[in-house]
Amino acid sequence: MDVLEISKKILHEGPVCDNCLGRQFAKLSTGLSNRERGQALKLALVLEGDRIYKTENDDSLLQELAPCSAFARKTLGMGDEDEQCWVCLDQFKKLEEWADKAEKALEGLEYSTFLVGTKVSGLLSENEEILWAEVGTAYAEQLKTELNREVGKRIAEKVQKDVDFENPDITITLDLAKHKLELQVRSVYILGRYRKLVRGIPQTRWPCRKCKGRGCERCDFTGKQYQESVDELIKGPVVEAFQSIDTAFHGSGREDIDALMLGSGRPFIVEAKSPKKRNTDLEALMRSINEKAAGKVEVSELTFAGKDMIETLKSSKADKTYKLKVTFKEPVSEEKLKSSLEALNGVEISQQTPRRVVHRRADLVRKRHVHSIKLEELTDEGYAYITVNCEGGLYVKELISGDEGRTNPSLSGLLGIPALVEDLDVVNVDI
Repeated sequence: MDVLEISKKILHEGPVCDNCLGRQFAKLSTGLSNRERGQALKLALVLEGDRIYKTENDDSLLQELAPCSAFARKTLGMGDEDEQCWVCLDQFKKLEEWADKAEKALEGLEYSTFLVGTKVSGLLSENEEILWAEVGTAYAEQLKTELNREVGKRIAEKVQKDVDFENPDITITLDLAKHKLELQVRSVYILGRYRKLVRGIPQTRWPCRKCKGRGCERCDFTGKQYQESVDELIKGPVVEAFQSIDTAFHGSGREDIDALMLGSGRPFIVEAKSPKKRNTDLEALMRSINEKAAGKVEVSELTFAGKDMIETLKSSKADKTYKLKVTFKEPVSEEKLKSSLEALNGVEISQQTPRRVVHRRADLVRKRHVHSIKLEELTDEGYAYITVNCEGGLYVKELISGDEGRTNPSLSGLLGIPALVEDLDVVNVDI
């Protein structure tokens, strides 16, 4: 079936606008818009209709083409153009209206690129499927593809910004059924390192265990198990700098609540969600965070990052160095302690998920390596200060205690004396 025959078949279904007719041949004759294709096809049908009228005596041919020619003449301005396109329900008369809505919605936002998407209503999808069932889809493109392009061109002209198909700052979604426009603003990601200088602060927000964040007497109606976190101490200045609605915190592992994070700090990414601003002075932001969290948390090395860095940060198995303060149930000699620590040097450890975290992690046996472990000091009071360098994911407290046999080998097991970590400081995260 040739192009004009397909066009006649389409127009026989009812009134069809230039865009919807031309879109059925979008893959033909590059350099034309669908509207121009549709106009050209209708003009060809008008000319053919006039030729038959003037030169042919075949009434059946004239009757077959008459409906097509009549509607084509109307939509070419040769008659009243008051019939609604049954395919798109006149969506292409609303292009400027959508562009104006988008321009208004984008006011006050800082961005360089955007992309338009469309949610097509069930009725429009059904209309398109009916048309394709009749004429096929060999040369066609989807309605939403053309709407995205045509609205996008008009928005770009109004706001003087570029379209980005891969990683736009803002995605504009046209909801045709609700006649609403939605904006999805891409997050800004800041990579850095943090040091935690006090104990008793978790890394991320921790909802109250009893009320699950709703607020109750136990949490003084705050909804929080702990009133501060590294996440929240960093959040405020970031929200202010980027005028974002919230933040999300992504750390390279985490330390226990009662542990310090010292040395060069732990790598993290803070995500500013739905930001109105996309650029800020990161040195000024760093100073603001450090002033707000003075004596508790300190950040450094802030730099802009991409979303893909989160996966890299989460999946990396960074080696870590810990400084431990260890106590013993019975007195232990320095010689015996050094000998037991030497037995852990360079050894693979088998750890069943510790009892203290098994409620939130799968109960599995994991293999992790101790790269080095040494005694720094054994005090007269019986405290041992020990430095451990190990593979990420090793539970260091259980390396010392043995966790009732769930970690093997362990310092307690080698000594034959129960040992516990009283204080734990992370002094380096090597990533």
